[in-house]
Amino acid sequence: MAELHPRPIIPFLVAAGGIACFSLMDVAMKSLSLDMGAYNAMYWRSVLGTMLSAILFAATGGRLPSTGNLKIHLLRSFLVSIFAILFFWGITVLPLAEAIGLSFIAPVIALYFAAILLGETIGKEALIASASGIAGIIIIVAAKFSGNYDPLALWGTAAVMASAVLFAVNLIIARKQAQRSGPVEIVFFANLFVVAWLSLAAPWFLQPFALPHIPQLSGAALLSIISLLLLSWAYARAEAQVLIPVEYTGFAWAALFGWLFFSEKVTLSTIAGTAMIVTGAVIAARAKPKLVVATELG
Repeated sequence: MAELHPRPIIPFLVAAGGIACFSLMDVAMKSLSLDMGAYNAMYWRSVLGTMLSAILFAATGGRLPSTGNLKIHLLRSFLVSIFAILFFWGITVLPLAEAIGLSFIAPVIALYFAAILLGETIGKEALIASASGIAGIIIIVAAKFSGNYDPLALWGTAAVMASAVLFAVNLIIARKQAQRSGPVEIVFFANLFVVAWLSLAAPWFLQPFALPHIPQLSGAALLSIISLLLLSWAYARAEAQVLIPVEYTGFAWAALFGWLFFSEKVTLSTIAGTAMIVTGAVIAARAKPKLVVATELG
């Protein structure tokens, strides 16, 4: 196990770079999802991700995991297959910053799943975090759907929230997975099994990609791998409490990239609501910091 870095600012900056890569990947996936649909974007990105991570897995002397670890990889990749498609479809009808802000509710929800699945006690931190997170969601949703609005945006919001619930379950599994498997193994089998799960629906939904899509698909796959490795390195060398704030820089990146690439505007209600959700998520993360580690190592 790596020792803590003598200068915490170094892993902090590395983790910030990882979040930036994830946010840039969201830009590529939004564009691809608009062009070919969320299912096809996720499928072909995972195919390329499998190819790239297989090279890394082989180069690092990767071995076939135990049966127990394979079961965890299978279960988590099943969840990833669903919540990723829901999220990527959601961002085709919602601004990036708005979707990211809503998704920050996941660590709060994870506290309750930890109580249900792991038998942990729900403390006052969970209740405070929930109240703050729900208030933030109400602010964003109430402003979004006051007056005239696109009905698709309602479905997009529902998709992002459903994705957050599934992502919260994923956090619990990811923590166990990170304790048993290295990041290279995780990213390889995550991509491989996501392809396997999505292939079940291929006869009905799969379409070939066009040559112009290759750069974006390759970029999205590469960015996801780079992000995972950067965050894994950072969390191995700094305490979770030091890195907790890094997670929420994703909103700033989403706002910037949404404006640059899609001309999306960030409303005051989105900023205010996200601030409330982030407050709840920080309270949740400080109550159970290991869940934040799971967020990043997944």
